Amino acid sequence: MIYGAIAKLETFTDKFVSFVKVTTTDGHIGWGQLSNYNADITAQVFHRQVAPWALGKDAADIGALITLIEAREHKFPGSYRCRANAGLDTALWDLHGRVAGKPVVELLGGAPKKLRAYASSMKRDITPQQEAERFVRLRDEFGFDAFKWRVGAECGNDVDEWPGRTEEVVPVVARALGDGIAKLVDGNSGFSPKRAIEVGALLEAEGVSHFEEPCKYWELEETKQVTDALSIDVTGGEQDWDLATWQRMAEMHAVDILQPDIMYLGGVWRTLKVVEMGKTAGLPITPHSANLSLVTICTMHLLGAISNAGKYLEFSIEGRDYYPWQENLFLGDPFAVQDGMVQIPEGPGWGVEVNPQWLAKADRQVSSR
Repeated sequence: MIYGAIAKLETFTDKFVSFVKVTTTDGHIGWGQLSNYNADITAQVFHRQVAPWALGKDAADIGALITLIEAREHKFPGSYRCRANAGLDTALWDLHGRVAGKPVVELLGGAPKKLRAYASSMKRDITPQQEAERFVRLRDEFGFDAFKWRVGAECGNDVDEWPGRTEEVVPVVARALGDGIAKLVDGNSGFSPKRAIEVGALLEAEGVSHFEEPCKYWELEETKQVTDALSIDVTGGEQDWDLATWQRMAEMHAVDILQPDIMYLGGVWRTLKVVEMGKTAGLPITPHSANLSLVTICTMHLLGAISNAGKYLEFSIEGRDYYPWQENLFLGDPFAVQDGMVQIPEGPGWGVEVNPQWLAKADRQVSSR
């Protein structure tokens, strides 16, 4: 298909969110998103170090364009470059879908369908009883049959959020949910291998099947010790952007399940490389998608297409009190949950429209030829 050359790149930004609009010389448009958090900083990287290399280039070959930018900006590898490239990548996938009149999931070889979601808690300051109560309420109201909650303290070096919380929250929540519910926990790099294995034994005893990021994520050998010691799935990878690290993670089976974040990793094209690494290593992909912005929409399309998709989609249950910035990002409700399932959008591209009222309040920047 003919897409034209990239003529204009716009960002619409607040501190937490930045949407990207790409326009080509043929008049085609696409919408993407920079990675969340400090999005205003990432927008500066985007206009300074991504846009100059993309403007004037053919919009057809996303991989070639991302590869070019990485080569031209080789002195600046790292998270911010990937977070910025994610905006270009996701905007171009949307453009391709709009031109073809197809959802991105079909461009990737899949089809729109319903996905099982797990209700994902982001809170550690919540008591075990409060967490159990809201999980049961969500189970009964929306039909979720999988839940994830937090243990330890983020990068806690074996210090719990408060003394004894992990030993309390695991059985309280697991038993409140009862049988027939998938139970997942997230350590957020909180434990040493020794402590993680001890916690893992508690998880196994309480029927938890998924132990995410138990040790410092940058120490793959530590996580590998936990993976080898436990019978339940040990998972991780959300923070990692370096494809060489992903290759090592997959080859050594540091985890049982790979969890790339499309936005942290630099977009769909790079995430597909991790998907292929997973296939080669026999590892499933359960991506990280911890808020209701475009990252979850993109992840839905990916999971609808890949052959080694994991069991479920991560679906944040946090609302205005925790993520006030995710309110009113899109028209309609692309995140409706019914019987614990969410529908991959069926419209062209990502199948969602950014809310014009949100855009009108955002800081707009333009790079053009």
